[in-house]
Amino acid sequence: MPRPIPIQSLNHLALAVRDARVACGFYRDVLGFREVERPPFNFPGAWLVGYGIQIHILETEHLGDYGDNPNSRANHYAFAVDDNSDLVEILNEHGIEFIQRVNAGNVHQTFFQDPDGHTIEVAVYPADPPFID
Repeated sequence: MPRPIPIQSLNHLALAVRDARVACGFYRDVLGFREVERPPFNFPGAWLVGYGIQIHILETEHLGDYGDNPNSRANHYAFAVDDNSDLVEILNEHGIEFIQRVNAGNVHQTFFQDPDGHTIEVAVYPADPPFID
């Protein structure tokens, strides 16, 4: 059997957005990321870091169709939190409506979207989830 690629970890998420400035404001002000210097690419964008995660913002006029369905579960990314009891209140403070809340067993998820329609999940996960090795 062929060997798998020896991946160490997820390095970054790359997100296509309509307006890098608006996206940076969202990820900074709502989710607490901070902008860091990025290489001098020939297209607009930004790099953000926080919580051991990097997000690379890529500005484009052509987002495609994946961000147009707010109920899509296929295209989203998730952030873990210890407690999400005041999450809806925080979203309301930013004028953001949540799409859905799901409480399934000991996983408590809240879904909402960034300004470009990327679905974000913020959830409380069990300390020792059976689906992580």
